Amino acid sequence: MLSLDEKRMRRLLPVFRWMLAYLPLPTMRRLQSFGVKNPLRLPAGVTKTNVQANGVPCEWLIPDGSADDRVLLYFHGGGFVYGWTNMHRYMVIRLAREMSVRALAVDYRLAPEYPFPAALEDCVTAYRWLLKQGFAAEHIVFAGDSAGGNLTLTTLLKLRDDGDPLPAGAACLSPATDLYDESRLEGTYDLVLHPRAMRSFRDAYIPHHDARDPLLSPVYADLRGLPPLLIHAGEDEALCDHAIRITELAKRAGVPVRLEIYPRMWHVWQLTVGRLPQAVQSLQDIGQFLKARIATEASKQ
Repeated sequence: MLSLDEKRMRRLLPVFRWMLAYLPLPTMRRLQSFGVKNPLRLPAGVTKTNVQANGVPCEWLIPDGSADDRVLLYFHGGGFVYGWTNMHRYMVIRLAREMSVRALAVDYRLAPEYPFPAALEDCVTAYRWLLKQGFAAEHIVFAGDSAGGNLTLTTLLKLRDDGDPLPAGAACLSPATDLYDESRLEGTYDLVLHPRAMRSFRDAYIPHHDARDPLLSPVYADLRGLPPLLIHAGEDEALCDHAIRITELAKRAGVPVRLEIYPRMWHVWQLTVGRLPQAVQSLQDIGQFLKARIATEASKQ
């Protein structure tokens, strides 16, 4: 049986879906900025600090009592065109508390003003900055939602190919893993993502590149050598197929990976952590997985 909050969300989300598809990007950004600029009421016992990671704007979100040598590096979603939001902040804070670590959220450059590879470069830079600050790779984990899930995977691929030490593990929430093949989206209704919006996001991010580039669409990558992965997707979202395909690819490459598909859930339902028990359950599972990955890798040292 659907909860009252889930029923309300299912009534409201189609309005947001229409806005993403048909309102101009500048208008949607202005609407988004109203919420971001409102006074942020941080949960008690959490400190927020702005920092420049070799020129990349980031935020430290630090719960009281969190380990000072362990980090969740978070890449937010938003179709590569929308920025960091308060909803993302609350979700990341919840994850950091679940893990008893500090979180560094990357406010990467946005398309279309800064198309690929700007966002990827910023994510890579933020990780390398953490290493230079003295954080050990085995004490760092990645997570990201939607476009941020894409950046989680592509950042890992870029770091692996460049010979950088890799983090202990990574979690992807509703990741976009194929920016090339639209045919798999046909016939799928997503409460959040309209096909028109997804095409506009893709076109803004990759106007002059082959979308089959593995650093754009990790389903075309060789995933060998990546750290253990956890992938969460909603049963009713268009990108569920993306999650299934990247999981199968990771398994074939010998990467430890677990996929969880949540019944009835839509794209990045975890953002409703204050309302839906499915969001709480998902974030608890992700937090436990990432915390265990840090503990496992640290014990090897």
